[in-house]
Amino acid sequence: MPLIRKILAALLLMLATDAGAAAPARLLALGDSYTIGEGVPEAERWPAQLAARLAREGVASAPPTIVARTGWTTDELLAAIGQADLAPPYDLVTLLIGVNNQYRGYSPDQYRREFDALLERALGYAGGSAARVVVLSIPDWGVTPFARGTGRDAGRIATELDGYDAIARQLARAHGVAYIDVTAVSRTRGAEPDMLTADGLHPSGRMYRLWTEAVLPVALERLRDGAR
Repeated sequence: MPLIRKILAALLLMLATDAGAAAPARLLALGDSYTIGEGVPEAERWPAQLAARLAREGVASAPPTIVARTGWTTDELLAAIGQADLAPPYDLVTLLIGVNNQYRGYSPDQYRREFDALLERALGYAGGSAARVVVLSIPDWGVTPFARGTGRDAGRIATELDGYDAIARQLARAHGVAYIDVTAVSRTRGAEPDMLTADGLHPSGRMYRLWTEAVLPVALERLRDGAR
């Protein structure tokens, strides 16, 4: 009988431990080609790399839900998330959008209105918690071989993207959400061959790894130690 009681006690302890274990963190990533990872394997997309890094740091994470497509602008992302089958609240929501607004020549005023609306939606998906929302800046594609090869004005691209990023940073601050700069590293290393896919425009998994490292400390701060 003592042996049976010990076995039963061990089983009950295991059940209690399982019941008390935190569910894996649920991530939602909103964006365009930079979020869906145009030209890279699924595991090399930066949201997937972030989930893997979180797991290595002891924060279990489910595969990220991604609402993004190459070429999307802010208005197209807004329309898409309105049709997406999402299941909030999410433990972390990321937003990176705007490069195609700049590419197509959309006005900064339109970007401001629609980015603000996207932030409101992101906050809703995060259960109203600003601590669970992260905005990433827009990478500078003007440094890439694609831009050079098509005769684009790198200075103008940089200036226009800086304007968009200033808007995103201001709105992120106004909503109390984190803002992560990945533009700087895109400018210093974005022309390196191993930082690009074969099209000479989109980031490779190596570049996405640098973005992941930039986002990781903020994500850990919000997700670990019972913060959820």
